[in-house]
Amino acid sequence: MPQAPLHIAIIGAGTAGAAAALLLARAGHRVAVFEAVADPGPVGAGIMLQPTGQTVLARLGLLQDVVARGHRVDHLLCETNNGRKILDLSYAALGDGRHGYGLHRGALFAALFAALGQQTGVGVHLGIEVRKLVTTPKGPLLRDAAGNDHGPFDLTVVADGAGSDLHDDQGTPRTVKPYPWGALWWVAPDPELRFSGRLHQIVHGAHTMLGLLPTGTAPDRPDLPLVSLFWSIRADRVDAFRHGDLGAWKARVSQLLPAAAAVVAGIDSADQLLFARYRDVVMPNWHGDRTVWLGDAAHAMSPQLGQGANLALCDAAVLADCVAKHPDVNQALVAYSRARRRHLDYYQWATRALTPFFQSDSQLLPWLRDVGMPVAGALPWTRRKMVAAMAGAETGLLLSSALDLGPPPRLEA
Repeated sequence: MPQAPLHIAIIGAGTAGAAAALLLARAGHRVAVFEAVADPGPVGAGIMLQPTGQTVLARLGLLQDVVARGHRVDHLLCETNNGRKILDLSYAALGDGRHGYGLHRGALFAALFAALGQQTGVGVHLGIEVRKLVTTPKGPLLRDAAGNDHGPFDLTVVADGAGSDLHDDQGTPRTVKPYPWGALWWVAPDPELRFSGRLHQIVHGAHTMLGLLPTGTAPDRPDLPLVSLFWSIRADRVDAFRHGDLGAWKARVSQLLPAAAAVVAGIDSADQLLFARYRDVVMPNWHGDRTVWLGDAAHAMSPQLGQGANLALCDAAVLADCVAKHPDVNQALVAYSRARRRHLDYYQWATRALTPFFQSDSQLLPWLRDVGMPVAGALPWTRRKMVAAMAGAETGLLLSSALDLGPPPRLEA
């Protein structure tokens, strides 16, 4: 028997929320998206679109448009400040023609948000900040900042990001712990494509990390190539940085990577650098009564493996599949948490394990990193596991198999 259409609320129009709305509406459900920002637009810096995320965008019919605004990335290179290679990981190790794309986060947002506006069965409600989820016999009710109620709904999807403080009145467990470290970001034009084909990182101990990511083209300038620069910094040192010697910092960046001098040349004030603070969000299960959490609202983590947007896209696809297979909403959500368990547990564990080796005040951990990672990267089995993790497809440390992504999506030339 065909499933009866559900009335579904989605809180947040970011990557997870927009992708879930599109997939669920295309399955015949009636979807209402609530976004707190009255006029959302392209913001942020560079992200990596991995093969997992590409698979979901291909399913949505958006991959061609998105990667047209991206820049192909074939490998990750991480070096010490004295030029010693720590990691040199190529997608070629997967053996199936995969690669990543450096992309401005705004380009992904623009593609998803435009598709929402064109999708039958989706209503987008902007400038409505949902503050509370109320359980009723007929389904979850949303209460906004003005005290207005919306619903009830058959299913509520919470996808309003790592800063979400939404909880239901059933008390679904969710803990949020800020990471002590974050990163300063700067997006600059790169018309000469100096930073092409790879994500390049330079580290000095665990207290210094500089990264350059080719970032495709500007959301409003398809003819302008971009590069994103990120600089690791402890959160409690950001104010001192903003009041410090900007020239000395720019000189330090140029010393670590001379080609980066052209990138930081356009920075006239430390306030131009965007500080991104990262959170570790933990939930024993990602669902409550007819309510489910997706994306960073459910499992935010430090971006050491660059998986935030990709995991969010996977969440949306798996949720749509579980709702399609299980007519009972709560059974579908139990199936969803079960289906996402190994994948998300691995990336949360791996991110927590890796972060102190790259962002901490430790003296020992970076030494172990500089000795051990080149050895691991030189062994075929461990190198393939590391590349699978980079590609977003790993599900465990030892004997687990990677996700089956199917053949690489075919793109027009």
